[in-house]
Amino acid sequence: MSDDNHTLPYPAGDSEHPTLVIPGGKGEDAVAAAPAKRRRTRWPWVLLIVVVVLALLAVAAELVVRSILPGVVRSIVIDQLDLPADQELDVEADGILIPQLIGGTLDTLHLSTDSVTLEGITGAVDVTATGVPLRGGDLRGASGTIRIDESQFTTLLEGTELPIETVTLESPNATVAGSVTVLGIAIPISLTVTPGVVEGDLELTPVGLTIGGLEVDADQVGSSLGALGGRLTETQRICIADQLPAGITLTGLEIEGSDAVIDVDVDGAIATDQTLLEKGVCPQS
Repeated sequence: MSDDNHTLPYPAGDSEHPTLVIPGGKGEDAVAAAPAKRRRTRWPWVLLIVVVVLALLAVAAELVVRSILPGVVRSIVIDQLDLPADQELDVEADGILIPQLIGGTLDTLHLSTDSVTLEGITGAVDVTATGVPLRGGDLRGASGTIRIDESQFTTLLEGTELPIETVTLESPNATVAGSVTVLGIAIPISLTVTPGVVEGDLELTPVGLTIGGLEVDADQVGSSLGALGGRLTETQRICIADQLPAGITLTGLEIEGSDAVIDVDVDGAIATDQTLLEKGVCPQS
């Protein structure tokens, strides 16, 4: 083979002949830059994963708290009010609970039951308490309703001078039926009243009266039944504080269907003052 065509060597890699790097190629700079770029884009994903995990943990903790809290509150209420161990009581708290637990106070707590007996009165109770301290102390406040039927409403009126044998509730009034004795003869009387509340007392405003099945007016009653007739035709104010816990004050009353719905205000100190759970006292007349 002839040596006339010699192969020329590649130029040395000096400054006069720089090595060209093809854009997007796999040169040393591109290879070195790729890992750095991957490291920079990885952090947002790591932070996102951390945030998601923390959120899931917070949700799980919230669910655990919500599953435990009703039972704890129920036990405390049953113990404080001396209720039966099997007393049904629904408990629900508003808002996110974990910050409230850390702060030591529940913002709002709802308590409800279809039937509970307090100081001899049985009814459905729905109460909302605010500022409930978890480490003991008075409530910021509480209010709610007590729904009672005709028999329980009759019990509330037992201390009056009305001739009461039965009470029929029909919105918006209550009809009290009984009898009075005149000249040795028992005469049936039916008095229809509109119930209300004034300064914590029960108020009955007469709107109709029948004697012996006949509807009569106020003048006829006054002339035939004397003092009793006068009481039957006048608005009556009845204190029932001695039939309710001292820490509960009546603020309103309406007849809804065949039930009486009583609005109440609860003294926040009822959580710490045992005397407020005992029966109240009516002023001596």
